[in-house]
Amino acid sequence: MTPLGARLRALRVDRDLTLAQMAAALGVSAAYLSAVEHGKRARPRSGFLELVNACLNLDWEEAEELRRLAEISSPRVLLDTAGLSPKATELANRLAARIRDLDDSRIDTLLAELNDE
Repeated sequence: MTPLGARLRALRVDRDLTLAQMAAALGVSAAYLSAVEHGKRARPRSGFLELVNACLNLDWEEAEELRRLAEISSPRVLLDTAGLSPKATELANRLAARIRDLDDSRIDTLLAELNDE
């Protein structure tokens, strides 16, 4: 699940909407909405997010949060380290190899380090 998918699902559940009800309101299939929520589809386009904003009657801050989450929610990340240092390439490869083994605590630590910039 992506950060966007998790938030989208939480918003839907908070408003007591079923997947089918929200999908119908957005004009998409329930299968598509489920795939977005579970991170099995590419990041949705901004037009989709605008439909979600209207459907869920989101305020400006909530809409901005969805846009921000969409930016960091690509389920398939490609890292191009061409032109970077060998250490950067090593980091990318080691992270790719071990990311499934990291627990939430370790991920939080790494994210905090990256967010300190």
